[in-house]
Amino acid sequence: MPHARTETSVGTYESHSTSELEDLTEPEQRELKAKLTKLEAEIVTLRHVLAAKDRCCGELKRKLGFTALVGLRQNLSKSWLDVQVSNTYVEQKTSAALSTMGTALCRKLGGIKKSATLRSFEGNPKEGSRI
Repeated sequence: MPHARTETSVGTYESHSTSELEDLTEPEQRELKAKLTKLEAEIVTLRHVLAAKDRCCGELKRKLGFTALVGLRQNLSKSWLDVQVSNTYVEQKTSAALSTMGTALCRKLGGIKKSATLRSFEGNPKEGSRI
């Protein structure tokens, strides 16, 4: 195996030659793997705690009578923040999905713009329509 891959803090993988890994002793490698396992478990735990607190926050807002529109705005803001802090792969997938959605929307709006119904609302004299 000429190269090993390690995950960076943003979720992407960097390639390292195995000679860099061979510089570590077996106990050092075991220690680093144990630290990595512990950190990953802590991240999972923190995600669960955050989800529980988010549910609790939503319940409190509901009890306080916050409107759905305010909640929607806050959810969109939170979702946008989540996208900004997510790993690169998810960001790329989101970007691709939004791009595809934007292209489809532009095509649809272009079709509406060219439609006879819209031109009749515009009152185009060439079409002979009167409003």
